[in-house]
Amino acid sequence: MTQPQTHTPVIGYLLWIFGFLGAHRFYYGRPISGTLYFFTLGLLGIGWLVDLFLIPSMNRDADIRFHDGPIDYNTAWILLTFLGLFGIHRLYMEKWISGILYLLTGGIFGLGYIYDFWTLNDQISLLNGSNQE
Repeated sequence: MTQPQTHTPVIGYLLWIFGFLGAHRFYYGRPISGTLYFFTLGLLGIGWLVDLFLIPSMNRDADIRFHDGPIDYNTAWILLTFLGLFGIHRLYMEKWISGILYLLTGGIFGLGYIYDFWTLNDQISLLNGSNQE
């Protein structure tokens, strides 16, 4: 039996381009190191380069850790990364009220945007898990 694929290396490498800000680490469910990369510019670029080779293993770990379901992780992450301040990712997840609040407040003044970088994988996993029952 094969493990369902929740994350893809293509999106991981796309976000790795912004990896000196930790985007790919947040994508793979590693918010602490993502935050560290954000504040140190990818551990002064060294960690960022090392991650070029670590993405396949981070991808496998994320596929095991998070629940597959109707909400696609890749779509949500692309929406969060590029349109997160407008709440489009929340509207995609059918979180209508918070999505509209994000739209009107710039991601609740940026703090909600940062919160979602920390928790988006878990939010999607919970929604996907509740849809399987």
